[in-house]
Amino acid sequence: MSYFDAASAAPLHPVARQALQASLDEGWADPARLYREGRRARLLLDAAREATADAVGCRPDELTFTTSGTRAVHSGIAGALAGRRRVGGHLVVSAVEHSSVLHSAELHEVSGGTTTRIPVDRTGRVSPSSYAEALRADTALACLQSANHEVGTEQPVAEVAQVCRGAGVPLLVDAAQSLGWGRVEGDWSLLTASAHKWGGPSGVGLLVVRKGVRFAPQGPSDERESGRSPGFENIPAVVAAAASLRAVRAEAEQEAVRLRELTERIRVRVPGLVPDVEVVGDPVGRLPGIVTFSCLYVDGETLLHELDRVGFSVSSGSSCTSSTLTPSHVLRAMGVLSEGNVRVSLPPRTPEEDVERFLAALPGTVAAVREKLGAPTLAVREAAVPVDSLVVDALGRRCPIPVIELAKVIGDVPVGGTVRVLADDEAARLDIPAWCEMRGQEYVGEEPADHGSAYVVRRLS
Repeated sequence: MSYFDAASAAPLHPVARQALQASLDEGWADPARLYREGRRARLLLDAAREATADAVGCRPDELTFTTSGTRAVHSGIAGALAGRRRVGGHLVVSAVEHSSVLHSAELHEVSGGTTTRIPVDRTGRVSPSSYAEALRADTALACLQSANHEVGTEQPVAEVAQVCRGAGVPLLVDAAQSLGWGRVEGDWSLLTASAHKWGGPSGVGLLVVRKGVRFAPQGPSDERESGRSPGFENIPAVVAAAASLRAVRAEAEQEAVRLRELTERIRVRVPGLVPDVEVVGDPVGRLPGIVTFSCLYVDGETLLHELDRVGFSVSSGSSCTSSTLTPSHVLRAMGVLSEGNVRVSLPPRTPEEDVERFLAALPGTVAAVREKLGAPTLAVREAAVPVDSLVVDALGRRCPIPVIELAKVIGDVPVGGTVRVLADDEAARLDIPAWCEMRGQEYVGEEPADHGSAYVVRRLS
């Protein structure tokens, strides 16, 4: 079995396992106590904080250990907004932030605040000028991830941090995906991360608040972790997180070169192996181990199950794998195809042979799923007697069926003719325009319908 979902959780690093086992004997006592066992635990906690702060590039007293990366994000945003409430209640986030950031923004809006969501280009990257335009006199906080968790695109954090610094607005950086590869550059104000992303144990997050940033911890007060993360510290897990971060950093430069070559191999070869595939994300400015692509006419959940059956654990942003039946907010913001989406995120030390086996298995797996769904085998099927306009009723049918039905009938109208696809699947709003761009047809637009929406496509070729 090949595990290709390191962006969700990296396998526990051997150094983390060793540190965890060793610290279980010394780190079980209360580090706030003055007796011998407490002092030993305090020494372990302080050493882990210093080592982690050195890796992050901050002062030890600026770094708080939390119970998760999500908890760090929630606490960081809430505390920064509360600390600057006199400035105003305006929050700025990118449209492709992790759900923990977007959920915090939603809660902020429910509480009476306002949020501006910065759009991204088709690679998933923001423009620093968009942040400059969004910042206002009442902006309390801006947020930007260092790199995207679904497509790997790196963000211009240093440039955005400079813009925010010039406007007197603190910038919170979600560095969960990138911290294992290196420090986050730029004059940021707050930073969050999660140990299980770099091969540490789950249940350990980081919250860094630079000196001088106005910050008011929310919730009941607690004497631990500067009042920013209540509860007894999990010292063995914290020690293991710090040890594994140092270990992966020591390997990062060499491993980045190797994984980048492997993911580039996937990026280049998949479109030639599998017809009708869109590779998404920035081809250059991306994390070394992540590559993402979407396959037309494929049910994402079925594809993931089939890949799992043949020995590959991958992830997906397709609505076909979501209980909400809505496409990934990241893919939606990028305006790319969401159906049949596959994210391959390689953990360190992934063998080259595993990637070659994946590339060998993928074409047949995709073809089998398409055959089950009745996907078209030709790009355009010419009809004997074309009609000027057709209506396809795909109401009640989920992705990728609306697009499959569109592809089957596009040849039944002449060049210049139109097809109206009636659909109530949320993914159709994203996937039909993406299909048009991939197949050289014109997406006219969306029209209201008695049920769902009508998506109008004009045949150009």
